[in-house]
This record gives sequence, C-alpha cells and structure tokens, in this order.
Amino acid sequence: MAFIEGPLEAENRTVIDRYTRKEMGRIWDEENKFKTWLKVELAVCEVQAQRGVIPADAWKEIQEKAGFDLRRIAEIESEVNHDVIAFLTSVAEKVGPASRFIHLGMTSSDVLDTALSLQMKEASGLILEEMEKLGAVLKRRALEFKDTPCIGRSHGVHAEPTTFGLKLAVWYDENRRNCGRLRDAAETISVGKISGAVGTFAHLDPEVEEKVCKKLKIHYAPASTQIVQRDRHAHFLSILAVVAGSLEKIALEIRHLQRTEVMEAEEYFSKGQKGSSAMPHKRNPITCERVCGLARMVRAHAMAGLENQALWHERDISHSSVERIILPDATILVHYMLDKTIRLIDRLLVYPEQMAINLEKSRGMIFSQPLLLALVSKGMLREEAYRIVQALSERTRRSGEPFEATVSSDPDIRNRLSETEAKRCFDLKYQLRNVDRIFRRVGLL
Repeated sequence: MAFIEGPLEAENRTVIDRYTRKEMGRIWDEENKFKTWLKVELAVCEVQAQRGVIPADAWKEIQEKAGFDLRRIAEIESEVNHDVIAFLTSVAEKVGPASRFIHLGMTSSDVLDTALSLQMKEASGLILEEMEKLGAVLKRRALEFKDTPCIGRSHGVHAEPTTFGLKLAVWYDENRRNCGRLRDAAETISVGKISGAVGTFAHLDPEVEEKVCKKLKIHYAPASTQIVQRDRHAHFLSILAVVAGSLEKIALEIRHLQRTEVMEAEEYFSKGQKGSSAMPHKRNPITCERVCGLARMVRAHAMAGLENQALWHERDISHSSVERIILPDATILVHYMLDKTIRLIDRLLVYPEQMAINLEKSRGMIFSQPLLLALVSKGMLREEAYRIVQALSERTRRSGEPFEATVSSDPDIRNRLSETEAKRCFDLKYQLRNVDRIFRRVGLL
C-alpha cells in the first residue's frame, strides 16, 4: 500500500482511507486477491467439467464448497513457504475429495498472472472513471476562463498573451490523450494464460485457456512461457507514470501561479486551515506539492516495471516481490492523485485582476513580435526589423516608459508605419482572436 507522508487534514485522511481501503485498495487486499485466484481456478474447473475431464458430481461439489480461510492460508504458508500451495490446501480442506480435480495440469503462474490481469483491469477502470471526472472539471473551468487574458511565459519569462482558459484547454486535451493511452494499456494487460509450467500446454488443451479467458472477459496470451510476458506490465506502469506526470505538470503550474510575486491563481484554503506552524500568514500550495512528490514515486515504480521485463529463461521470480509493491502502490497513488487534482481544479481560486496587472509588467514589450512582423510586411529585412524592435525594447527597459510610447516616438517606426498601423500592433484582442478556434479543435466548443 502507498504511504502518504506529511501532516494531512481530516478531509485528506478520509480520502486516503477511501482510496486505499474501500475502493482501489480493495482490489489489492488479501481477501480479494484470493477471491480472484479462486475465480480463475473455478473457471478452469468449469471448462474442464464441460469437456468431461471433471465428473459432473465432482464439479457440483467444487461449486458448492469451494472457499478459503485467510488465517488458515497464513498458517499453512508459514510451513510450506509457498502462497499458492497454501491457498490450494485451504481450498482443498473446504472442498474435500473433489478437490483433486482443482489445479489439474496447471502451474502457479496460470493462477497468479491471470488473476493479476483481472486486478489490473479492474484498477484501470477505477482510474479511468477519475480521469473522466478530471476531464469534465477541466472543461467547465476552461470555458469559464476562455476569454480571460493572462501572460504566457517561456523560460519563466513573459512571452506573449494567452488566456487562462487556454492553459486549462491544453490540460484537458492532454488528459483526453491519457485516457486513450490507459485504455490501450488496460487492453494490453487484460491477458490470461493457462498454458502450464513452460507455456507448452503439455497437460492442458489450448482450448481450455481460450474458453477460460473468454469466460473471465480477458484475452489469452497467444504465446507465453510460465508467465505472461512482463512487457505488458511495463507498458501499463509506464502509462501510469505518464498520467502522473501530467498531473504533476498541472500542479507545478499552479504552484508557480500561487507564488506571491505572481498570485494569478491559488489552491482553495479552507476555513480553519493553517499553512505554517511558525508564520500565520502562510497559504501554501500543499496539494500541488503533494501531487508533484507522489509523481516521483509513480515514475520509480514504472522504472521497476521496466526492470522486470528480463527474466531467466522461461521464468524466475525476481519480478514477483517487486510487483507485490509497485502494482498496488502505483494504481492507488494515481487514483489518489487524480482525486486531489479534480478537487484542486474544481475549487481553484483564480484572480483575473492580477493577471491583468501582470500583463502590464513588461510595459507592452510582449507586443514586440506584432511590431516586428508589421515592419517586415512593409519590406524591411527581418534581421533589420529585429534589430530595431530589440533596441526599442532595451530603451523601454532603461527608461521605464511604455513600449508603445517608445515605439510611437521612434523615427524608424514613423517612417515605416502609420499611427494606426503601429497602434494595431498592441491590440490584445487581435492577439487572442483564434482562442475559439482552438477550443473547437480541442472539442470544448
């Protein structure tokens, strides 16, 4: 399970409890793991009964009595040091003589890997539900601020105007791509195998695998060794890392916008919340920082998944201990991060007035490119136009006067551009004239 460090308010503790135990965590708890193992074993028994391999009366007895006892499994495992054998022994104690037909011709990984695929498929479904919710809240707030001008930054420096809604639209589009990526990864990982000790079907007909996987609503591996190949798991974990990276990207942007010198947006700060034990005035972006920190963990889990691809021959178990940590942890973390990001965007405090103030901080130099292009359109070489506009920008930096005033008083500009043409270079609405078109391309309009 994932451990979330740091002081968390009561609301956050409730969310973590819900996500680690009642929803996503339930998929990975011991009881559900063994239930899923039993589901796979019973699916094989049913197919074998249909094929006449298991007598009808034995199959009926297995159906009626199959179960397990968690304490008994732990007790047996402490002796035999093998979890699948401990599980099967516990089931056999419940079923009785008919248990001799359970696990016939199978190897442990037939159960483990097929069940693991079912768990990952279910986990993907929960994550995708949250990603759809994130898309909805990003859409709502993108439309809310579609026409709210703010400064665009490159290298952290004022570049040209954009709108706050466009920032959200970019995140919406990225989340939509991530949904497609995760659906693909979930499809890739939804694969079972019932092919025996080295994947040769030495003791089972391939038809058993095909029918069992169809019954479980997953695909069957066209070829396998003792295990489902771990490129599938590496792909799944890598996509979770991409999703986490997108959430980190959103959180990092908001962290910057909440800086005192910027203050264009900030996290919601609840009544009674405190930001610092020492400084009562502080309102810190703790949710954003938490998301950024947890993204590092998900990336580390993806790296571990990539390391699991190369195993000895038809299988070793060096991947097994790793996956018992990284698969529950990564899915729980991404699920949690999505919940926090949804709340973050939904309640984000946005300050258009401060955005307008920040737009003016460069005293109009953010319109240098329209001026450059206007001079080029009059026949000036681009290099010469660049030199002139850059010199005017430097003059504004030194004098502190508005860039438009500096431009209008320059003889080179007056000789090339009329007063109306020069003024048009500083038209904010013209700069943002294609916002609606971008929104339509993204599917927000």
